[in-house]
Amino acid sequence: MHQLEHFKATYETRRRFRWWSALTIAALALTTSLAMAQTPDADLPGKGIQVQALQSPIGEETFQTMLVDRALEKLGYETQPIKEVDYPTAHIAIANGDATYLAVHWDPLHQDYYNNAGGDAKLLRVGAYAGPAAQGYMIDKATAEKYHITNIDQLRDPALAKLFDHDGDGKADLTGCNPGWGCEAMIEHHMDAYKLRATVKHVQGSYAALIADTIGRYQRGKPILYYTWTPYWVSGVLVPGKDVVWLQVPFSANPQHASTRLDDGSDYGFSVNTTKIVVNRAWADRNPAAVKLFEVMRLPLADISAQNERMRQGENTQADIARHTAGWIKYHQQLFDGWIAQARAAAKR
Repeated sequence: MHQLEHFKATYETRRRFRWWSALTIAALALTTSLAMAQTPDADLPGKGIQVQALQSPIGEETFQTMLVDRALEKLGYETQPIKEVDYPTAHIAIANGDATYLAVHWDPLHQDYYNNAGGDAKLLRVGAYAGPAAQGYMIDKATAEKYHITNIDQLRDPALAKLFDHDGDGKADLTGCNPGWGCEAMIEHHMDAYKLRATVKHVQGSYAALIADTIGRYQRGKPILYYTWTPYWVSGVLVPGKDVVWLQVPFSANPQHASTRLDDGSDYGFSVNTTKIVVNRAWADRNPAAVKLFEVMRLPLADISAQNERMRQGENTQADIARHTAGWIKYHQQLFDGWIAQARAAAKR
């Protein structure tokens, strides 16, 4: 199965995924702290050590971060409430020792943030928590088929670009990224590399609000052009291949000169990313159990997308996400316990 088919398959998996629906509220009330109280001190290598997790303001990252926190608590670490900061600030704060870790570092998209914060001297990038994850530009399938649009390069044609004009300035409106996100810099780079400035406008603001407006336009039968990534709930609403299609790019324009071409020959302009955990280097050196935990944790994209969809449907409070996290752990208890066992073993070496 090539990568594009894999990305589509994750969403089919998401539709069939029902691991939390079978759980009762009573089962979810089983707390980590109670389990920790029954664990011998010898199995708590993190006892007395505080941990500060950071995440971006994207609420859908809370599930991924909270799952790491729950695992750290099983090792005795004292986790603090998760703080939200933008990605560049998060990397700097962790490098300076003002925070402990970031669970959603996109590799290679966040490479510049990593380097600018001090790189390997100050930070440690660990594991392969989730991925591979695709990202790129999409348009509605109806417009793509009617006008035979397959490549973003075609939007240099003012007539085609005008199809996606929603504010009357004659340019295609591309729903893009929040200022400060890694994808913002890549989109801006593409605007120049593919010579799109004259016909395409990168619309920025709150991505959540912009994409909601984009979906609304689609539901009214209007053409849409937007950037998105996986895993994210958007591709569960605007399903690739059914409602929308990926646009290819004329060539790889990665600033690091890395190829963005997929195994099947298609090219969406963005490197396929893996989300990794970034931790303060000095803290990591003192905490081998936590580092081993970060190395072995794996969270399927389909599971992230399924949880994100529950949030979109209204289950988006911290209590809701904590319940989702507890449900995931209970459904995958043997896997979760295996992570903890490997981490404890690393602390005893």
